[in-house]
Amino acid sequence: MLSRLPARVVALRAKVFEKVNGDNAITFPNDQVGPDRFQELYGHPAANGRSRGAGLSDLFWYWLAPGPEVHQEHLEAGPRYDDVARTTRAFLAGPSAELSAAATRCTAKVLDEVLTGRVTSVRLRELMMPVWAEYFHELVFGEPCPRHARDLIVAHATDVVTSLKCTSLRHPARRARLTRYLRARLADVRHPLPATLSETEQVHYLQGTYFNTAVVQMSEAMAHLLLALAQHPEVAGRAGDDRYFAHVLDETFRLYPLFGIAHRITTADIVLDDGVSFPAGSVLCFSYPDYHATGYPDPDVFDPSRWEGTAARHEHHIPFGVATNRPCPAWRVSPVLMRASAREVLRRVTLHSSVTHTRSLPSRGPCLLVRHGPPPRLRLAFLRVRDRWEDVGRSVVQLVLGTAMVLHAHRLRPAGTYFDTHDTQGCPVRH
Repeated sequence: MLSRLPARVVALRAKVFEKVNGDNAITFPNDQVGPDRFQELYGHPAANGRSRGAGLSDLFWYWLAPGPEVHQEHLEAGPRYDDVARTTRAFLAGPSAELSAAATRCTAKVLDEVLTGRVTSVRLRELMMPVWAEYFHELVFGEPCPRHARDLIVAHATDVVTSLKCTSLRHPARRARLTRYLRARLADVRHPLPATLSETEQVHYLQGTYFNTAVVQMSEAMAHLLLALAQHPEVAGRAGDDRYFAHVLDETFRLYPLFGIAHRITTADIVLDDGVSFPAGSVLCFSYPDYHATGYPDPDVFDPSRWEGTAARHEHHIPFGVATNRPCPAWRVSPVLMRASAREVLRRVTLHSSVTHTRSLPSRGPCLLVRHGPPPRLRLAFLRVRDRWEDVGRSVVQLVLGTAMVLHAHRLRPAGTYFDTHDTQGCPVRH
């Protein structure tokens, strides 16, 4: 009975979240638009609304505050989005060798602090948070990350991801401390910031893009990758092969996509060639996990070898979105950074874990890092038992806190309130 409780609570929590979508939200793939047409609809020119008009926007703005109105993922199409996207690409550009070296250096610095004995017990997401805090601070400011700044970034990113996963309430004051630090450092940024943004918006852009999304998503991605390597030692043993490592990344992103649902709002009527239509204002919800589970034999099995005879671009595989509809700006650089960081970890330790590996990973990825010798079997057994018990209690916490935050976001209407007074390009509207 207890073993079935987490799944039941997750299902109940999903029903609570559905209520915030409104009656016009449609999730794909479905009977109308199956997996073979999923990307066609996702990439439709009229499926380009991002925030205005969707109940889900209130919830995600609530989770990602402060400054969600200038977060790159929440900007509506137009000159402001183009300006911000262009700036982000400039920050992320650079020779692969230099990017890899920086990721290796930041990973090594954190491992030097963490590895103090033969066996070290960690939560992989928490291990990786300071790595990417170091990396993106250096990317933005062109200098090593001071320890107090790293602590601010990690506290902020942790607050964002734990509220997203409903394992903790959000703490705006904790986030505001990072905002103040970034405001004080605005003149030190390495690249010109978007000219279409005010100074306050530029601060929020830095916070939302690099010290929220970038740190959180890279930490999550690395936690999934390292946990998969911990539970498949035969795969970890081949990680030095660049071609094979690319297959490992493809399979990790397929089975554990970082995005659950991406929502878009139709800005005009959409009529597909088979007569299926969606009126303007429809909220289209694209489910990455459901889409990634179609078109593969044994889709629930972690199997990098499935990519040896095909390319990800030919399959149901969009870990960074679709090219025609706001793809993740880090789609080129992320694999380069992850490969460098993972190899530095594997150079120093072997990874071992006996916990359940799920896409949402609310456990943060418990794992043993072993510097030499075999893993202690008793500690692996303890990890397994503790994980099962934590899962039961955590699922109830997620239901309670998730419901509370959904209701609070619905009452506050952060996205709706913003668009009551601003147009899609952030200009005040006179009523």
